[in-house]
Amino acid sequence: MKVLIIEDEVLNAKRLLAMLSEIDPSIEVLARLEGVDESIDWLKNNMHPDVIFTDVRLTDGLCFDIFAVIKPSCPLIFTTAFDEYALRAFQVNSIDYLLKPIKKEELEKSITKLRHTKQTSQLEHILADMANILRQQKKTYRTRFLIPHSDTFYTILTQEVAYFYTEFRICRAVMPNGDQHILPFTMEELEEQLDPTVFFRVSRQYLINSSSISCINNYFNGKLHIVVKPASTEKIIISRDRSKIFKQWLDR
Repeated sequence: MKVLIIEDEVLNAKRLLAMLSEIDPSIEVLARLEGVDESIDWLKNNMHPDVIFTDVRLTDGLCFDIFAVIKPSCPLIFTTAFDEYALRAFQVNSIDYLLKPIKKEELEKSITKLRHTKQTSQLEHILADMANILRQQKKTYRTRFLIPHSDTFYTILTQEVAYFYTEFRICRAVMPNGDQHILPFTMEELEEQLDPTVFFRVSRQYLINSSSISCINNYFNGKLHIVVKPASTEKIIISRDRSKIFKQWLDR
């Protein structure tokens, strides 16, 4: 079985790759793509696989933007963190989905289902319907955090956070004046809760507010060095693959 993975989060992609290999070592992953433009280009220039695993929200748009340009000739399995309403629509139309974080047993069921039925005749209409549903949904993003302190609580506004970073599995919100607040979330959870037009996950450790960027420097091998204010404790480097998406995000 030949597989294509469209997923912009490196850790999620690696986890999916590892589980596929455990389930069936003969599964061949043709490529792992991160964004809309990259996926359109790949699908234009390569034979389509037996199945495409795709995240719904990518850094540069919805996966439906890909399939509006390139009609897939294979089934799709969505990997998503969307609400129950959207998931029910997937089920009704017999396109499978995997709710993040993906569980191995659910992935195995999807592979088994795929081998027994490869229905694509209604795929174009289903994709159009799902694109409309998701675009009509007005997702609300977190606007503040409630922080406990001794016997009291206080709040910080999300838009005022310069950046978030994680160290030793502890996530902190850094304010423009340098104050730091510990948050009971993982970076993945924060990424889901924050407005993607304002915050960008530049690396495993850092999620930054565009307003905190003071300088962007070219680094080795196509990477970028991001300087933020207040200064970060470690150098923030964006990988070569992620740099293109980051520049597109800034240039909107």
